[in-house]
Amino acid sequence: MSGKDRQKQLAREHYERQMQRRMERETKAKKTAIIGSTVGTVVVIGGIVAAIALLGGSGDPAPTDAAATPAPSESAAAGPEPTAFDKASGSCGYVPATEGGEAKNVGMPPAKVDLSPKTMTLKTNQGDIVIKLDAEKTPCTVGSFAFLASKDYFDGSKCHRLGSDQFPVLQCGDPLAKADGKGQTDGQGGPGYRFVDENLEGAKYSRGVVAMANSGPNTNGSQFFIVYGDAALGPNYTPFGTVTKGLEIVDEVNKGGVITPGPDGTGAPKKTVEIKDVTMSAKS
Repeated sequence: MSGKDRQKQLAREHYERQMQRRMERETKAKKTAIIGSTVGTVVVIGGIVAAIALLGGSGDPAPTDAAATPAPSESAAAGPEPTAFDKASGSCGYVPATEGGEAKNVGMPPAKVDLSPKTMTLKTNQGDIVIKLDAEKTPCTVGSFAFLASKDYFDGSKCHRLGSDQFPVLQCGDPLAKADGKGQTDGQGGPGYRFVDENLEGAKYSRGVVAMANSGPNTNGSQFFIVYGDAALGPNYTPFGTVTKGLEIVDEVNKGGVITPGPDGTGAPKKTVEIKDVTMSAKS
């Protein structure tokens, strides 16, 4: 083989490796976190609901103790890791998200976070949903929401995934989701950064709890879910707030059902929930 032929062969092999890695990344991106995309499969094992395929933050439904949490994608693992809240400096380590998925980039939250009590109001086309946030236990999560709200990040976004009796959650926070039952990429959108899991010890997902969707450890972005029943999920999803007003809105959406149920019974809700605005107040 001549030197020229050898160069051509090497170039071809390099291209094939690139395409293989690209396919692997795209496949993994479609499996994003707990409540993430709509491809999860719910398995009932001994009364435990295992949403295989996780919620996905750039994100699908969540596994419980009966199913292992998926590892972050290869690209995410190769990037810098986010760091937990540092009490001495009062800051969080947000890092760029490198695991794939589409991003609505509005910048990176400031490292310094405010621990004062906060209430978040989701102003939707169906009415207001008011959430009491736990900034003490989830400073990085609340800091991220305060930042995104200030940037009008959620304005015009639609809650793209409604659960089932076994998986009673409404997932929102993907700014690019179509929520029409046809969007193959619903659940893959995010803010272009990620941050650590928080408040997982003893976490329970009972009615009214609001928690982060993700695609594996420390892959939180902007997607979150509201629990309207009691979800048998493992402690893998940061619970950062509790609904104090408007949970009946989610109940009504649930009654409407989904457009096209997936294998796990979840899908885009027939009764559209569009977030018009997200506001933060100092009220506890």
